[in-house]
Order: sequence, then C-alpha cells, then structure tokens
Amino acid sequence: MNAVKQQSTSSTTKIPRHVAIIMDGNGRWARLRGMPREEGHRQGVENVKRIVECAKELDINYLTLYAFSVENWNRPRIEINALMRLLESFLKSQKRDLLEKQIRFRVAGRLDEMPKRVARLLHETIEETREFDRWNLTLALNYGSRTEILDAVRRYSESVREGREDPDQLDWTRFSRYLYTADLPDPDLVIRTSGEHRVSNFLLMQSAYAEYYFASEFWPDFGPDCFRRAIEAYAGRERRFGRTGEQLKNKSHS
Repeated sequence: MNAVKQQSTSSTTKIPRHVAIIMDGNGRWARLRGMPREEGHRQGVENVKRIVECAKELDINYLTLYAFSVENWNRPRIEINALMRLLESFLKSQKRDLLEKQIRFRVAGRLDEMPKRVARLLHETIEETREFDRWNLTLALNYGSRTEILDAVRRYSESVREGREDPDQLDWTRFSRYLYTADLPDPDLVIRTSGEHRVSNFLLMQSAYAEYYFASEFWPDFGPDCFRRAIEAYAGRERRFGRTGEQLKNKSHS
C-alpha cells in the first residue's frame, strides 16, 4: 500500500488510469470449500465492493469488471438465475453507495438482452450517476469482444448508408466510437484471477497495448492487498507502445 501510494504522488504515470479485471474462480473457490457455486458468486460480489473501494483509494479513474459474458448464457439455468439475483441485489444495495462516493456507473454489453428487472435497475443506476466523472465503474455484462465488434460494424455500416460516415476516412479512432466502450479510455492494465492464462474474449481490441497480470488467487480471495500487488507490478513495467526503450528515455529527457 505504501509503495503504491508513494508512486501515485511522485509519478502519476505509475498508477494505471484504467484497470480491467476478468473476475474468475468463484465456482472453484466454492467447490474447494464444499459450498454451492452460488455462495462462490455471492462472495465474489462482496469482493467487488472491496476492490471498487480500493481502486478509488488509489485514485484509479476507471475500473471495468467482466461480470457476465455472452457465453455464460450456456451455463445451467439455476446458476444463471442465481447470478441475475446477485446482480439485482448488488445494484439495489450499491446504488446509494455509488451516489455518495460519486462513482459513475456504466455497462458494456448487450443490455437490452438482460432480464427486464435487471435491465431497469441498470438503466436507473446509469442515469442517476451520469454526472460524475472522476471515478468510473463499468460492468461488462452480456459482453463478448467478438460480439462487440460485430455490433460496431453494423452501427458503422448504418452510418455509412445514412451518409454520416465516409469509409475512405475510416481509422481506429473513428471506428472505436461505435464500440460499447466508446466513452472509456483503453485499459492500461488487465488482471485475470484464478491462475488461468486466457483473455476469454474480453476487450480484445481495447487491450491491444495493455499490460497483463495473471493472479493465482480465485476472485473471492483477490482482495485489496492482491490488487495493490498487481498495481505495484504494473508500476515496474515499461510501456513502449511500439517504441524502443531508448526512445522513451530520450523523450523523458527532452
């Protein structure tokens, strides 16, 4: 904690502006303890609250959490229902907290395909926190990067047909405006918990130059201390964005 705090005051570039997390391992956490999977998800939700608070303390402006993928609809119906209940409970209990702490809430994904009660709560929370800008929490819900690209291509193509876009002027900046994350900066750091080393169709285009950190802990155990270690690891890396280390040194001295 002290090391991270020190870096945040001496060199703001050492603290990532945007951290994205693949929250993995709730089910295995529960199974190892002889508990139902729903309890693992419930403990995972409790950890979300801890990590959101920790990110705010570290002044990380954007936190994006991979909460439910488009592929997760293939899970057993009983588990999906439990996840939706937990999401509904989280939104009801945390909306006041988000308002008090002035954290803006967003969703990345196909929101219109979520259950109606959940979708209503999501829309309400998005609207009621819209005016905040310093701290931002995004839940990737019903999200998949490939789905996102297809949806973006459809929206861009519609803009071309309507004369609002010129294909000859297409570049990444223009195209990225059609992504679910259009108003978010690209992630600086992507964390995955549970010891898996996959990106699981998460922010594939946005994380093109992100640093990755793979943690062995299951998500319910990946508490604030683990999160700070990930931030410290990020702080020790050199981000080149295609340049050489020598170029970066020369730029810093100029």
